[in-house]
Amino acid sequence: MTLQTEIGVRGDEEHTEREPRRGLLVSLASCVLAAVLTGHRAVPGGPGTLLDTALPWLGLLVLPLAVIAAVRRAWWPGLAAVLLPALVWSLMFGGAFLRSAPGGPYDLRVIGQNMYAGNRTPAATAAALLSTRADVLALVELSRGSYPESLDTAFPHHAVKGTVGIWSRFPIRDAEPVDLDMGWTRAMRATLVTPKGDITTYVAHLASARPGYTSKRDATMHRLSSTLRADRSKRILLLGDLNTATTDRKLGELVPPLREAHETAGSGMGFTWPGGFPLTRPDHILYAGLDAVNAATVATPGSDHHAVQADFRL
Repeated sequence: MTLQTEIGVRGDEEHTEREPRRGLLVSLASCVLAAVLTGHRAVPGGPGTLLDTALPWLGLLVLPLAVIAAVRRAWWPGLAAVLLPALVWSLMFGGAFLRSAPGGPYDLRVIGQNMYAGNRTPAATAAALLSTRADVLALVELSRGSYPESLDTAFPHHAVKGTVGIWSRFPIRDAEPVDLDMGWTRAMRATLVTPKGDITTYVAHLASARPGYTSKRDATMHRLSSTLRADRSKRILLLGDLNTATTDRKLGELVPPLREAHETAGSGMGFTWPGGFPLTRPDHILYAGLDAVNAATVATPGSDHHAVQADFRL
């Protein structure tokens, strides 16, 4: 063996020995990320809610980990370990991008919209909502109970309680406030009288869930879920800003017994807030006793939320 060959062999051996060390930190970070994704429910309280909300975005951390592993030429175990959180994220959220709506004819199109109390162009927001040809509009955060007059012109029936309201092409019966113990009315219950039967409809705007402080939101969620569990109606719709992300564990108080229209008849993550670049989905259409055939989000001017839309077969 020549001296040059011997030096080359030693270099290869040293490279092989150093490669696992170069990938050690990437491997550890990848394992921690995978553990956070799978065990996020173990984090309690406000931090747990914040983690639940941010969960879909944690998948982005896979990219810098892969780049670091490639730059350091840590093919094994570094780059291989990055596949673990990538696989976990794909199993948790990848299906949202693969599913397709059942589609087909529908009997009822509903829209839920947070109008935003600081909305300077509510008429433009209403015009965008009317362009969807919805049968029912459920609006929350109506500023001091006011709303665009165009809604009354377009819909023959409506009911407003506090800062929430329903506009419908079908008659509305028994509209009444639902007490969330917030000092003013932010939820209501009404019956939609359709040609194919009655639908008990709730419109709700739960308390905000701020980082480190979710107790008020949690309390309003509990009151709403208790009301719904006591409701014996065969058909139920719940629309509104629940200030609870689809990935938030607190949504488990409502799903089940209700189902999320976007989860059964939509695709993608369906983020709705903030309006300019949505990062999460606090706005929901939940249902029971109906068949969802399509679900989507609708960008609307003036509001800081996108609207949520769903079509149902009765």
